[in-house]
Amino acid sequence: MKRYSMEIRSRAIKWRLQGKTYQEINALLNSTIPKGTFSYWFRSLILSLEVQKQLSEKIAQKLTISRRKAVMVNKKKRDDFFHSLEEINLPISKKINDKFTAKIALAMLCLGEASKYGTGSVFNLGNTNYKIVKLFIRLLEKCFDIDESKFRCTVMCRADQNVEELEKYWQEKIGIPKKQFYNTRVDSRSIGKPTKKVGYKGVLKVDYIDTKVQLELESLASLVYNRLC
Repeated sequence: MKRYSMEIRSRAIKWRLQGKTYQEINALLNSTIPKGTFSYWFRSLILSLEVQKQLSEKIAQKLTISRRKAVMVNKKKRDDFFHSLEEINLPISKKINDKFTAKIALAMLCLGEASKYGTGSVFNLGNTNYKIVKLFIRLLEKCFDIDESKFRCTVMCRADQNVEELEKYWQEKIGIPKKQFYNTRVDSRSIGKPTKKVGYKGVLKVDYIDTKVQLELESLASLVYNRLC
């Protein structure tokens, strides 16, 4: 253990009695005396209430600054991590411009989200997330010779929601004109039950009137599954 002169010890004690922190004392002494040494030197000191209050405020302020620095450091680490992911995934994402790759992506999306083939001539996808709905529409447009007039949309919501606001929201998000929207369907089971989920915009169901497209996608999804599984 390093030994320090009585002069250094005396000066440290004097500054401690004045309300200086360990860090401040080391700065004044131009030294790096360990906290354990300071604790040993100051173990029998009786600090005035004013000094105790002063030290408590300094410690609290230091903790606040340390937390802010930690938040900034963690944010930078997180930002750097996401940036590295973007660098890895950017060239992969460009593959979606290939029609065959896009069609596989669409088939997988429909496998998980779209309705199955039945006796009618319509298949649809419904979701609360506008990005999924928009992706469905854009991939259809990319992969097939789509007739835009064959899209039909239905907003489904809860009884306490503003129908006009929801219709406007979905029309703006997916870019399909109002004339291709059916009347909004309100869930009667939700009458008298307030919506608890913040920002809930209901569900948008998008119908596309072309069974051939759906059957082609179901066939591709089945072939992809068989090849992988």
